[in-house]
Amino acid sequence: MSHLKELNDAISRGSSESRLKALWHATDMLIAGRYTEDQIWIFGEVIGRLSEEIELAARSELAKRLARCDHAPIYMINKLAFDDSIDVASPVLRYSERLEVPALVANARSKSQGHLLAISLRKSIAEPVTDVLVARGDRQVVNSVTANVGARFSESGFLRLIRRAENDSIIAEHLGQRRDIPRHLFQQMIAKASADVKRKLEGERAEAESQVQGAVTDVTGALHSIFGPASKSYFNAKRTVGAKHQLGELNEAHVLEYAATRKLDEAIVALSLLCALPVDVVERALHAANKEELLILAKALDLSWNTTMALVFLGAAEHRVLAKDLSEMEKAFVQLDVATSKKVLKIYHSRKESVDSGFRGLPQLHAV
Repeated sequence: MSHLKELNDAISRGSSESRLKALWHATDMLIAGRYTEDQIWIFGEVIGRLSEEIELAARSELAKRLARCDHAPIYMINKLAFDDSIDVASPVLRYSERLEVPALVANARSKSQGHLLAISLRKSIAEPVTDVLVARGDRQVVNSVTANVGARFSESGFLRLIRRAENDSIIAEHLGQRRDIPRHLFQQMIAKASADVKRKLEGERAEAESQVQGAVTDVTGALHSIFGPASKSYFNAKRTVGAKHQLGELNEAHVLEYAATRKLDEAIVALSLLCALPVDVVERALHAANKEELLILAKALDLSWNTTMALVFLGAAEHRVLAKDLSEMEKAFVQLDVATSKKVLKIYHSRKESVDSGFRGLPQLHAV
């Protein structure tokens, strides 16, 4: 590393011109070579000192050179990423693999919308970072990160996107095209989408529409059949739970286990099979704000309150339910009559092929 010693000596003795020349030489040496982390750290110290007083254009050039270097000094990468000038920060925020999640989160929380936009264009973005982007980002940032297939969102991130999509058709379209959006959140988003957005989403997959006509009962179901996430976990759940059902082994104990361990797909498939209802109907009942439909299904299956309560928590936003609401649901569940609930279920079965399928317009369910 004798060259670095010479460069270090040039820092104190050289002119601005010679220091800049030394900076590019050190940067080129770093990019071209293979070094240990200790050696990279030394490079970072030298490059850092050489770049202390360089002008904006030179800082921007340095950022472009280091952004795609897979062994760039972390100190310099972080320094450039937090530069107030977006011309300097952007290439590093967008391309550098040396930026760690905590640094990206801190940047997204404190820097400009230009910085957030650059982060939104990264090849992959972790959930803690997208959480901040969708919370702080302006319309351009949110549109960008929602359209980024390499971005990953937490459930709370998806919920915030759904709220923002209510007043922004572009965000709604990008969100509707994501394959990783949970099935129940997709349905929630579509339920709030405008007619224009629904038509545009259907148009994106016009060739698939013919396959779903007649197999769904409303716009939400049709769109979900076209765009809804066909995750590996869902198909695994369909296979394993279906096998238990065919053997006559599927029972309340399995439903409780699925709900208690937050196995959403398994719980939905199990309820669908036990109630002989379409999956999308069970999903809507499970995730609806008003849990009456879910209580009806549970009572028709003669499930205990413990199992029903576990299903309530499974379908609740972030798996949280207020104690007051839970108490009211328990009272309503106790008042329901098993025989009456089964009759209502039979009524639904007779109507499930209609366009207005669902529990809308069904009779009162409490025993009198």
